Amino acid sequence: MIQGKLALKKPEVKNAPSKQPYVIDKYDVILERAKCTACGICAQVCPEYIGSAHIEYEAFKKPNGILRITNNRNRCIGTDCRRCVEACPTGALTVRINPQYLILGDKRWTADLILSTWEQAEYGKLSGRYEFRVGDSGGGFDRIRFDFELEEKVTPDEIFEIEDLDTSIVLNKRRDGRPEIEIPIPMYSADMSFGSISLRVMIARAMAAKAWGTFTSTGEGGYPKELIPFKDYVITQVATGHFGVSAETIKRARIVCLKYAQGAKPGLGGHLLADKVTPEVAEMREVVPNISLFSPFPFHNVYSVEDHYRHVQLIKDINPRALVSVKVSTPIDIDMVAIGSYYAGANILQIDGGFGGTGAAPDIAKKNIAMPIEYAIPIVHNYLVKEGVRDEIVIMASGGIRTAFDVAKIIALGADGAVIGTSELVALGCKRCGNCERGRGCPSGIATTDPALSLLIDPEWGAQRIINMYYSWKKQLDYILSKLGLRSIRELRPKDEVKFRRGRYNHLVHLDHLR
Repeated sequence: MIQGKLALKKPEVKNAPSKQPYVIDKYDVILERAKCTACGICAQVCPEYIGSAHIEYEAFKKPNGILRITNNRNRCIGTDCRRCVEACPTGALTVRINPQYLILGDKRWTADLILSTWEQAEYGKLSGRYEFRVGDSGGGFDRIRFDFELEEKVTPDEIFEIEDLDTSIVLNKRRDGRPEIEIPIPMYSADMSFGSISLRVMIARAMAAKAWGTFTSTGEGGYPKELIPFKDYVITQVATGHFGVSAETIKRARIVCLKYAQGAKPGLGGHLLADKVTPEVAEMREVVPNISLFSPFPFHNVYSVEDHYRHVQLIKDINPRALVSVKVSTPIDIDMVAIGSYYAGANILQIDGGFGGTGAAPDIAKKNIAMPIEYAIPIVHNYLVKEGVRDEIVIMASGGIRTAFDVAKIIALGADGAVIGTSELVALGCKRCGNCERGRGCPSGIATTDPALSLLIDPEWGAQRIINMYYSWKKQLDYILSKLGLRSIRELRPKDEVKFRRGRYNHLVHLDHLR
């Protein structure tokens, strides 16, 4: 029996409909009442179900002989169907691209990826109407494929028919007497502090982590008492500002994360502008309200490998049962950072790439300093293999990992698992508007400290949305493993050195090398 093993039972998937006042989707149905004769032909030809996912797309109903467009009209599958437009005898119907779809998202988080994540959060399944694997950035994960993707189309029907495979990972490989904690999916939730997101969102994430038997993290904003009921599933973070950190919060955690740097803003430390430092946030962080907070960089007691060792050991002395995670960004010498953290005694090395973080990160830092995670992970993996210590430390990758396919790709490149942040917020309704740093900037009630806006997120509803998303991701990971002939996600991680030939390692293909 593995020490510290959490419950491996999968949580129940339940429909968790969007709470937005209107639905954003790819297509919109327009009915000209002046032309409509209420013949009902459109209701007869509109497909009620698409595929085995059994997600309802019925756009028309005719109860009591009165034709109406249902609340699901924005679920229209558009140009892939158009049955209603072609069948309407009076030409009263028009199907068009939804104007809101056209302005939603960006190159990395395309409208399709956002809508696909919302769909998975609502149903725990995929319909196939959206691209759910990659974005449109022109690089990174968006240019990497598994070889089987080049040979055949990936369909939701096939994904959800695959049997459950082993997607669990162990978070401690040092054999140092500390718990060998096992989680059933190769992901846990990223560091997001009280202040950067609302307390209700933190509770939702903790509830989802408990349901899945994995973890979420407090971030650097302290440990709210509302999270104590979930303490076995909450990572407490110690960052350079030490906001809200005490021996009590360290002793409470099964994993303690030492945040040395963040990929979205390496060399800058954390920041929380005055607009978000409400009295509640200030009390938790033990600071003055309405004053901007800036964490220093780096830890001012860590300037050498020896200091790093003493820092890790300090946490281990305070909590003899906790695992220690070290969070770093991706400098050019990330291999040296990794081996230093190994010899300092870290159980987990979280490598944070340059494409993560919320919209609160300064524009001057985002995407301009840190190395993309898909470059950093093979460098670290290869170096630790050469040093003969790769199987003694767990590598968790974060920063720009958006989908289940991204998770599988980064594991195939050398990581053990992934740390997920933005995808969880998208599951809760984030539209990627980039107003995270302002107190009333988030229209979805996620990255806000405003009491009224925070009420938009019900913790139980939010938890179910995250649970559903991870259920869909679990099935997609099962599918990828089955296509590669593997039985465990641990088999996907390379055991030896990653060597690229024509952009390919084992089952990975880079599209730029197919020309």
